[in-house]
Amino acid sequence: MFEATHQGNSGEDLSDPGAFGVRGGNVRDVDLERANGAGRIVLTGSANSTRISEVYQKFPIGLMFPRIGDEMVTEAVIVNSSGGIAGGDRLEIEVVALNNASVAVTTQAAEKVYRALDRPARIGTKLKVCSRAKLAWLPQETIVFNQARIRRQTEIDLCSGAEVIALEWMVLGRAARGEEVVSGYISDSWRIKKDGHLIWVDGFRVSDEVFAQLHRKALLSNWKAVATLIYFGPGLDTRLRILREIATSLDCSCAATIVGAIIIVRVAAAASSDLRRGLRSLLEQFSRELGPGPFGVPKMWSC
Repeated sequence: MFEATHQGNSGEDLSDPGAFGVRGGNVRDVDLERANGAGRIVLTGSANSTRISEVYQKFPIGLMFPRIGDEMVTEAVIVNSSGGIAGGDRLEIEVVALNNASVAVTTQAAEKVYRALDRPARIGTKLKVCSRAKLAWLPQETIVFNQARIRRQTEIDLCSGAEVIALEWMVLGRAARGEEVVSGYISDSWRIKKDGHLIWVDGFRVSDEVFAQLHRKALLSNWKAVATLIYFGPGLDTRLRILREIATSLDCSCAATIVGAIIIVRVAAAASSDLRRGLRSLLEQFSRELGPGPFGVPKMWSC
């Protein structure tokens, strides 16, 4: 995370191990102060509103519940006050939506994963959605910089009768600034259970020697911004047809299929701005088809 010429507030060279109290060897991520944050939200609801039942937050994770309209809670916002993620950081988020809860959970801004020294950052997300609850997990993008190391795992526990949209999207460098990601480590995995039974596992993994091959058509081709969106709910065949129709209207690449009891949508673009426009359009169109619920574009995406 620190360049060789980076200077601290007192003028010390932060590339010098002595600046961190480490002598006689190279600085490691474990030698530096690292974040160990967590957030947990439990929501319940009635026919008219969603209420906060439990909140836990551990620095640098903060949780906000902006009032939108007349309902008590319609959107929850996760804030990482550390300003980014570095090697060795650990962040854990858990969201539980109980009967009749209806809420969208998003992030305050794009998350940035900076260069690591020798250890990956670990990000864990656990979502549990009980019967008759509606949950939209719609964080903003994760931007991975060159030589970053990240291990992210998303676990979702679904109950029959629930309705869920869950999204994760990742950007390999900022195209507008000409950034290239040529080395590092990325492990991005999903595990989804329905009524306690594992129904889908997925993983994307790339390490130092593989980055040079990502441009191949069988891998990412010219895409540097990729997203996975899953949908669980009623009428899967009808929803799949609608999503495939929406896919043809987008300016980025998009495809959808059913695996077991969920719909899986992949979206990819050459730049994060293109992917954002595509995802906004997809959510706007799909939420109109779904009817009442938290599945539109989060307000925080426009702030």
